[in-house]
Amino acid sequence: MANKNSKETESVVRENLEHSVSSTEKFFSENRKALLGALAAVIVVGLGVLAYYKLVYQRQCTEAQEQVFPAEMSFQNGEYDIALNGDGNNLGFADVIRNYGSKAGKAVYLYAGVCELNLGNYDSALSYLKKYKGKEPILAARAKACEGDAYVGLGDYASAVSCFEAAADAADNVFAAAYLVKAGLAYEALGDKASALACYNKVADNYPQSMEAYEINKYIARVSE
Repeated sequence: MANKNSKETESVVRENLEHSVSSTEKFFSENRKALLGALAAVIVVGLGVLAYYKLVYQRQCTEAQEQVFPAEMSFQNGEYDIALNGDGNNLGFADVIRNYGSKAGKAVYLYAGVCELNLGNYDSALSYLKKYKGKEPILAARAKACEGDAYVGLGDYASAVSCFEAAADAADNVFAAAYLVKAGLAYEALGDKASALACYNKVADNYPQSMEAYEINKYIARVSE
């Protein structure tokens, strides 16, 4: 009886498989032209994307990196206006961004933002800095702290505090001490001495070897009065 049931089950399974294969073959037979057309379209699109990447995108990235080099040199020399806007012969960061976007690297937005910050153009600085999406922790923290500096320039101390504390959280190293001091000063500007004191105490407790720690006691004393 068991063998009979087993054979009946195998027969049913075989019939189902044969029906499935037959249905599949029928589907492909009836839709052969449409399926081949769709496959050809996918291949054409794929080749087009590959060609664009090889012939256009990579070339533009190389070109953008070459164009941005003079701006980086001007930046290192503290020539922020030339670094941002160019000198008539070489492009500045603003031109590179306008022509190539981030093809020269994500750091172009950070460079441009810092240039605008040093030129006192705080809204423009924020516009560039918020577009910086780099993942390297130290640079990401620096960009966030620069946003805080821009907000200080605009008199928006609440936003500045948020940026400085975020920068300190993102950079758990000696740079965090400077961000915490900036946060404390912004808190003082808001009249919040308790929060300022908390920032200064973090510097004293967590970063005693930092440059900021050498003078942190005077900040602590000022907000403890």
